[in-house]
Amino acid sequence: MRVTRDLPTLAAGEVDVPFVIQGYEEVVDADTAWNEHSHPWHELLWNEHGTSTAVVGSRVWCITPTLGLWMPAGQLHSASAVAGTAYRAHFFRHGTQSALPDEPVAVEITPLLRLLLERLEEDGLPPSSRAVTETMVLDVLRPSPRALLVQLPTSPLLRPIVDAVRADPADQRTLTGWAAALGRSERTLTRAFRAETGTSFARWVASVRAQHAVQLLSLGFEVDVVAEAVGYRSASAFGAAFRRTTGMTPGRFRAR
Repeated sequence: MRVTRDLPTLAAGEVDVPFVIQGYEEVVDADTAWNEHSHPWHELLWNEHGTSTAVVGSRVWCITPTLGLWMPAGQLHSASAVAGTAYRAHFFRHGTQSALPDEPVAVEITPLLRLLLERLEEDGLPPSSRAVTETMVLDVLRPSPRALLVQLPTSPLLRPIVDAVRADPADQRTLTGWAAALGRSERTLTRAFRAETGTSFARWVASVRAQHAVQLLSLGFEVDVVAEAVGYRSASAFGAAFRRTTGMTPGRFRAR
C-alpha cells in the first residue's frame, strides 16, 4: 500500500516561526509520497536509515544517511520514501545565514554535523547552549562535492532512452546502439544529452545506477545482487563506482 500525504504550498517567510533550528524525525511504516509543496522555512533532509527521494522540476535527488539535501524556503518539491525509512528533517528559520546557496544542494552529513543536530534535540538544553550549537551548525553546513542527483531529460528525442534505463539500470545499450534503434545519429544524441543534462550519456547512466543501487542496498539486498541488478560485471567494479559517487563502500552503506 502506498500512502500519499498532501502538504500546502507556502512562500518563503510566509509563516513566522519561533525557532532558529527545529528537528523532526519519523519512521514511515508504508511506502509514502508527499505531493509537490513548499515550506516557509529552509529544510535539511537526511535519513537515519534507508533512502528517500526528492524531486525538484526535472531533477531527482536521492537522500541517504550520509548525503542530505538542503531545500530552500519556498522551493517547490515532492518526495517519496519506502516503508521502513527513518528520515530526519531540520527546519531553519527563513533568513538564517549559512554557506549554502539559495537553491537545492547536496549536504554531506558529517559526524560533527550529526552530533550538533542531535544535541539540539536534547531535553532541557539551556537557551545559551542552544544558541551556541545553532551557530556551530550554521558554521559547518557546506555543500557536498558529491550528489546522488539525476537530471531527467524531457525531450521526446531522449524520452525512450530515459524510460528504458530508469526501468532497467542494467541495460547495456550504448549511445551507438540507441542511435541505431531510434534512427538518429550518435552525434545528435550526444549533443542532446549534454544540452539537457549537462553531462555525458555514460555519466548520466552511472548516476541512474547509483540511485537505484542505494535504494536496493537500503532494502537489504546483498552487494553482489545489487551489482548485477545495476549492470556491473563484478562486485568490485560496482564497489569502485559506488564509492566514487557516494564516498562510501556498498557494504558500509548497507550496514547503516
